[in-house]
Amino acid sequence: MTDNKIFLPRFGAVCGVVLALSIGLPGAVEAFTGETAVTSAVIGLGTAFGAPAVLALHGHQAHASGRFGAVAFAANLLGLGLFTGVAFALNLVIFFLEPGQVAPLTQVVVKVASLVFVAGTVLFGVSMVRAKVFPAVPAWGYGISFVLLAVFAALPDTPLSALVHVVCAAVLVWLSVAVWSARPALA
Repeated sequence: MTDNKIFLPRFGAVCGVVLALSIGLPGAVEAFTGETAVTSAVIGLGTAFGAPAVLALHGHQAHASGRFGAVAFAANLLGLGLFTGVAFALNLVIFFLEPGQVAPLTQVVVKVASLVFVAGTVLFGVSMVRAKVFPAVPAWGYGISFVLLAVFAALPDTPLSALVHVVCAAVLVWLSVAVWSARPALA
C-alpha cells in the first residue's frame, strides 16, 4: 500500500473539514451579527480548500459512480472553481464596495458562474446518491444545501442563509469523516 493511498484521501478529508469550518463558523456568527469583514474574510479564504475536498469525495466513490460520476465530478469541479472565485470576490472585494459599484458585466459573470456551480453540484449530489457509497443524508444534503448556498449568496444575509451555511458545514464534515475513516484498497 502506498502512502498516497492514505495521504491524499485524508488530505482531502482534512480540507473538507477546514472548508466546513470556514463556512459554518462564520455562518453561525452571522446569524447574530450579520456579515462582518472578518466573517467575509474567513469564508472567502476558506474556499481554497474546496477542490481537494471534492477530489477526495470523488475518489472515495469513483469505483461505484461510473461514467456518470466522473462527468458529474468534472462538472462539479469546474463549477466549484468558478464559485470559489465568486465567493472570494463577494467576500473579499464586493463586500467592501459601495452599492452600485459592481460593473454590469461582473454581475453577469457572477451569476453565470453561480449557475455552473449549481449544475455541477446537482450532478455530483445525484452521483453520490446513486453510488450509495456515502450515507444517504449527507449525500442528499450535499446536493441540496450547496445549491441553497449559491442561491443565498446572491441575496442579503438573513438567519436562514446563516442556517444554510451551518448545514453545509455539517454535511461536509460528515462526508469528510466518511472519507477519512475508509480503508484504502490494497494495491
